[in-house]
Amino acid sequence: MPKIVPIKILKTMKEEYEILKLGNPILRRTAKEVSKEEILSENIQNLIDDMWNVMEKAGGIGLAAPQIGISIQLAVIKLESSSDRYENLEDSEEFIIFNPELEVINPEKQGFWEGCLSVPGLRGYVKRPKKLKISYLNEKAEKKEVIVEDFLATVFQHELDHLFGYLYVDRLDSTKDLVFEDELVNITKDKILD
Repeated sequence: MPKIVPIKILKTMKEEYEILKLGNPILRRTAKEVSKEEILSENIQNLIDDMWNVMEKAGGIGLAAPQIGISIQLAVIKLESSSDRYENLEDSEEFIIFNPELEVINPEKQGFWEGCLSVPGLRGYVKRPKKLKISYLNEKAEKKEVIVEDFLATVFQHELDHLFGYLYVDRLDSTKDLVFEDELVNITKDKILD
């Protein structure tokens, strides 16, 4: 395993984090893995809290550290039924994910209209594997595994893509599947959250 350089977090929530937008080169990098010691550090623990706050303020259901300019393998995910951005969600537990590894369990693809805080105002219809196993470290640097399926599997793939330099627009079958959010009402029902 390559040597991991200590991570320095320069901002605190007193200084607002900016959500980076499509085109920022940080979003296209493979983020650095985080050591167990770093995960347990005060800086990273504070960053986790900050990420939840940024995500909530932005109305998201997931956020990856590269989206706020910190190129480390960390993402947070929580589906909430009260989401303004996505309808018909069921609440999920909170997931704090470091250094993830994904294994496809069911390669059958499912499609959803995905949005992204780093691609504001747009949605894209993306087909992704339906069921996955994710191995990762949690906020206590403990090894964890979770099996996710349906929309939660899509959310995991979307957020974890950020850790490897991908955005949902890279996963589109066609640019015809990219629309402005306010035009979704004009799209046929057969593609909306099937």
